[in-house]
Amino acid sequence: MGHDSSLADSEESVRVLHPHWKTLVGPVAAGLLVAVALAAVEALTPGNKYAAIERLAVAVVAVALLLWWLLLPVLVWRTTVYELTTRRMRLRDGILTRNGRDIPLSRITDVSFRKGVLDRLLGCGTLVVESAGEHGELTLTEIPHVERVSSLLFQLVEDEQKRDDRVYPDPADGRPTYD
Repeated sequence: MGHDSSLADSEESVRVLHPHWKTLVGPVAAGLLVAVALAAVEALTPGNKYAAIERLAVAVVAVALLLWWLLLPVLVWRTTVYELTTRRMRLRDGILTRNGRDIPLSRITDVSFRKGVLDRLLGCGTLVVESAGEHGELTLTEIPHVERVSSLLFQLVEDEQKRDDRVYPDPADGRPTYD
């Protein structure tokens, strides 16, 4: 696997996530409802001289609804990416335009999660990341395997702090300095 050009030279991707599949249950149900309604209209449309036009109009409305209620949420789900690297947490979203936010692991001060009853059954939850800086708390909903992700993020933050606490020689006199 090739190196991602958007990562720093010493940085490696550790985990890439999309929102949990449960975010697509409503859109898929709406898509099925549109398909059932289209089939019902097709079966119940009387055979007169305007039947073809009526069926075409209903089909056009059904396609528009499928695009809006099914395809758009699937594209949003697919283009929303949460990535943990050895140096930062990267958030990316957007279909036509992309939005990105990077949080250096060294700025993360707290990692926690919440899981409701349904979340526990489906294996997802809400990840809460607190960081030093102007944005403060970041809440990411519908994270799959949120407990494992929280533990992994905590471990990455700990590893980054250990890297930052290493001894570096002072360029002026060569003696070690401690960060």
